[in-house]
Order: sequence, then structure tokens, then C-alpha cells
Amino acid sequence: MASTNGETDQVLVEEKSSARIFTLNRPKQLNALSATMVSRLLELFLACAEDSSVKLIILKGKGRAFCAGGDVAAVVRDLTQGNWKSGADYFRTEFTLNYVMATYSKPQVSILNGIVMGGGAGASVHGRFRIATENSLFAMPETALGLFPDVGASYFLSRLPGFFGEYVGLTGTRLDGAEMLACGLATHFVQAERLPLLEEALVKADSSDSAAISSIIGEFSHTPDLKKNSAYHRLNIINKCFSRRTVEEIIVALEREAADNKDDWISSTIHSLKKASPMSLKISLRSIREGRLQGIGKCLIREFRMVSHVLRGEVSRDFIEGCRAILFDKDRNPKWEPSNIESISDEMVDRYFAKVNDSDWEDLKLPVRSNLPAYAIAKL
Repeated sequence: MASTNGETDQVLVEEKSSARIFTLNRPKQLNALSATMVSRLLELFLACAEDSSVKLIILKGKGRAFCAGGDVAAVVRDLTQGNWKSGADYFRTEFTLNYVMATYSKPQVSILNGIVMGGGAGASVHGRFRIATENSLFAMPETALGLFPDVGASYFLSRLPGFFGEYVGLTGTRLDGAEMLACGLATHFVQAERLPLLEEALVKADSSDSAAISSIIGEFSHTPDLKKNSAYHRLNIINKCFSRRTVEEIIVALEREAADNKDDWISSTIHSLKKASPMSLKISLRSIREGRLQGIGKCLIREFRMVSHVLRGEVSRDFIEGCRAILFDKDRNPKWEPSNIESISDEMVDRYFAKVNDSDWEDLKLPVRSNLPAYAIAKL
């Protein structure tokens, strides 16, 4: 059965035996998550959790993207008209969806055959199985937009090997499918041409047993070689530099490495950091560091406070400026304010982590979850 009415067509629904296949369906927008899509996915996931006839969820995207992120352009349009609360409502629903996926009682298989960025990572990485392909392209590009890696990224980036998560989150670097598998963002790697057969096998299995599903995906998957120039080969340098306490110390450590090694990768990493919003770098590093010691729920509650402050623009309006430069005018030349890291005080950073002082605002309230499998309990 496929959905056929109005805006629900932004998420296509197929019922095949005990599996439900949800397809993100805004291919021209690279399946960027609109408010409609986020609400619809939340509704579908909650309904399927209660439906005993559903054993498995398969989530995929139409076209060349799984999902290129949240539809922040719509949020910024509201912001420029002075309406930050509709943006906060969007993130409230999105973060609730992330939490439901992270604590889901049934296996979610996300097929990441294309672009996976920002909100697209939030809609997949929290699920049990993430299948990368030769077409996968992953990034958390928020620091270039004046935002920070959200959607629970402070939870999943902080759990990547060593300090690879800090590197990915601060620089916005792009990873291919082999790198996603190597660092754990993906659980399997399957050639794109084999995906229809895999989907068929998953439906035919008629199972909600994670071990059985993992075994089926394993029959179709393999471990690809990392490219010679992969950042993952540089995990030693990444750990040495990105383990530093502050953004300033990370940059100094990288500059020391650059003086000792003529390596284009190091200079492009420094360039990425210096191009990003200084405020974004500061709050992103602190967020990931706090995430190392917190469960998924606490991470999302903290990130909701942070994103509410970003939307209000009291400390910095870099999010509006970043979206102007990257998404709207496309001059790729944002004028950040504050313009350098040194002029950002600890007190300015602290404000992003405090409750919002507004009578209409409240902290993110996450739904009570029950019947959780062991892998979901481990995230709490």
C-alpha cells in the first residue's frame, strides 16, 4: 500500500509483509527534511511501534540523496521575519524523532545510498542498521552555517574512535561509504546494485530479530578498502590534535604538524576550521565533549537548548549569516560576528548551554519509552 494524498507524499509508505518501507520523497531538494516530513516520520514510527504486525522498518531516499539535512532554509525564512519559535518547534519535533529512533523497539535499516548530511544523519545513525554504498557521502557541515552538529550528533560523534568525531564535527569534512564503515557511522557496506535483492531478502525474512537481520545484511556486504588519501589513515594526527582542550589549542597543534609535515590534508583541515564560524566551533567542541559523558536523551535536551539560543541570535547571529552566504546568496563569504575565536569569552559560550529565559519556552520533553532492546537501553 502506498500513500497517495497531498503532503504525505513527501514520505512514501509501502507495506510488504511485516516490513514497512519509508521513502523520503523530495528528490529535487535532496530529500531535505521539511516540517511535514519530520512530523510524518514521527507519526509513522510511533504507529509502527504499537503495531504488532510490523517487525522491521526500512528507511531510504528517492534519487541521489538519502537526505541532505534539515530544511533550514525554511527555518531561516521564519527567523528573518522575527519568528524564532516556529524554528524551535521544528527542531523540537526533529529531536523527538531522533530520540524515538535511538530507542526504537524494532530494527530500523537505513539505506544510505547517496548524500547523508546533518538531519539525514539524525534520521539514520540512531537506528540499528546503517548501510553505506559506493555512492554514500556523509558530512556534518553545520559549523560552516553558523550552527553546530545537532540531531544527537554530540552523542554519536563523541563515540567514534579516538577524537575522529571532533574532527568530523568541527571541520565538516566529507566521508565516503568506506570511511563511514571504518569509523562506525555505518554498520555495513553493500554495493548499490545489490540493494534491491537485499531489500527483498529482508522482507522475505519476516523477522524482527536483530541477529537474523544482521546476518542477512552480512550476506550482501563486504569491507571495502579505504582510499589512499583517506583522513581515517591519519587517525594518529587527528587524535594528537583534536584531543586538545580548546579550539585554539587544536589549531595550534595542527599548525605545528603542518610545520613538520608537508601534507595537504593538514593545511586543508586548518583552512576548514578558519573558514567556519568561530562561535560554532566553540559551542560544537564543548557539546561533543559533554556528549561523551551523557546518554542520548541528555544530549538532545542540551542540543535543544543550544539550538534555541542559536535561533534567538542574542549572542551571535551567525546562523542567519551562514545560511545567507551558503544557501541563499551563495557568495560563500560569511561575515562572522564575533569574527575570531580569541574574542569569545567562556561566559558567551555558557549562555548556549543555559535554559532559555522566555516564558513561552520549555526544555525538550522526551516521550517515555518501554520494551527497549538491550542496544537501545545502552544509549540512555
